[in-house]
Amino acid sequence: MSLFLQQDSVWTLQKCIDHALSQNIQIRKSEIANQRFGLYAVEAKAQRLPSVNASVSQNFDWSKSTTAGSTGYSGVNGSNYSVNSGITIYSASRITNQIKQADLELEGGKYSLETTKESISLSILNAYLQVLYAEEQVKNSRKQIESTTGQLNLAGERLALQSISISDYAQVKSQLASEKLTLANSESQLSIAKITLMQLMELPVQENFSIAHPDLQTELNQSRVPDVKSVYETALTIKPQVKNAEINKKIAGFDEKIARASYFPVLSASAGLSSAFSSLTSDPYFSQVNNGLRPAAGFSLSIPIFQKKQVKTSVSIARLGYQDAELNETDTKNQLRKSIEQSCLDVSSAQIQYEASLENYKAMLESSALSDEKFKQGIINSVDYLVSKTNLIVAESELLQSKYNLIFSYKTLDFYMGIPLSL
Repeated sequence: MSLFLQQDSVWTLQKCIDHALSQNIQIRKSEIANQRFGLYAVEAKAQRLPSVNASVSQNFDWSKSTTAGSTGYSGVNGSNYSVNSGITIYSASRITNQIKQADLELEGGKYSLETTKESISLSILNAYLQVLYAEEQVKNSRKQIESTTGQLNLAGERLALQSISISDYAQVKSQLASEKLTLANSESQLSIAKITLMQLMELPVQENFSIAHPDLQTELNQSRVPDVKSVYETALTIKPQVKNAEINKKIAGFDEKIARASYFPVLSASAGLSSAFSSLTSDPYFSQVNNGLRPAAGFSLSIPIFQKKQVKTSVSIARLGYQDAELNETDTKNQLRKSIEQSCLDVSSAQIQYEASLENYKAMLESSALSDEKFKQGIINSVDYLVSKTNLIVAESELLQSKYNLIFSYKTLDFYMGIPLSL
C-alpha cells in the first residue's frame, strides 16, 4: 500500500536510496542471513552449558503358563525413569573457538550487508543523475525547436518575398524536422532512464514518476587534485568489503584451530538419577520408585589414537582455506585500490573535459548568436546558419554530458572517502 501512496510525490535522491534499500531482495536476504548468524552465535555459546535429558518407559510383558490344568497368559508391567546430564570439561578450546568464530560470522554478515547497500546506493545515484541528464537533454531539444521554428517562420516570410531560394527554406525546414527527431529520441532516453531508476528501486513503473531537481552548480568544477594514496588509506579503514575480507580470514583461522582440537582428548562429566517400578513385587508404586532411586556420576576421557587421517586432512583443508581467505583479502584490497585509482583519474579527466566543453560552448553560443542575427538580416545563407546552429547543439550536448560526468566522478570519489551520497 505504501508504494501507491507515494506515486504522486517527488522523489529525492535520499528517498530513492532509502526505498531501494528497504525493498531490494538481496538486502532482505542478507538481513535474514544475519539473523541466522545470530542464532548460530547463541547456539555456540550454549555449548558450554550441560545437557539434560529425561526418559520414561513403560513396559508390558506376557508369558504363557499352565495353572490347574488350564493354559493362559499372565502379564506384568514395569516403569523406568531416568534423568541424565553431561558436560564437556576439556576439548582443547574447541567450544571457545567455535564461539569466537560464530561471533565473527555475525560481524562479517553485517559488513557484507553494508557492502551490498553501498553498491546499490551508488547505482541509484548513477541512475538518478542519468534521469537529470536526460531531462536537461529534453529541455535543450525543445529550446532548439522553438528557436528553429522562429527561424523557419522568418524564412517562410522571406521566401514569400522571394528574398531567399526554396532550397534555403527547405534546409531550415529539414533542420526543424531533424531537431524534432532528436527531441523524440531524448524523450525516449528519459523514459528509459526513469524506468532504470524505478527498477533499481524495486518500484513498479509509474507514469507520473518524477524526481527532485537539486541545485548542482556547487557540484561543478571544484579543481580537485585527488591523491590516490590518501584516498586509498582512508578507504581501507572504512570500506565494509575490506573489513569483511579481514573477518573472513580470521574465520578461516579458527577453522584450523577447531580442526586441530580433534588431535587432543575430550574430557566429559556425567551425572544421572534413575528409578523403576515393577508389578512383580507387592510394594506400593511410590514406595518402589522412592526406594529404587539410583544416583550415578562419572567422567569420560576420549583419546584419539588413529582416525584414518581424517583429522590431518581436516587441518590441511582448513589451512588451505586460510590461504584462500588471505588471497581474497589481498584481491579485495587490490580491487579497491584499482577502483580508487580509476576514480581519481576520472575526476582529473572530467574536470579538464568540463572546462574544455564549457569554453567551447561559450564560443559556439556567441558564434550562433551572431549567425542568428546575420540570418535574420539576410547576410548569410541557410547553410552557414545551420552549420553554426549544429555546432551549438553539439557543444551544448557535450557540455551537458561532461557536467554530469564531473558530478558523478566527484560523488564516486567522495564515496570512497566515506562521504555520504547526496545532491
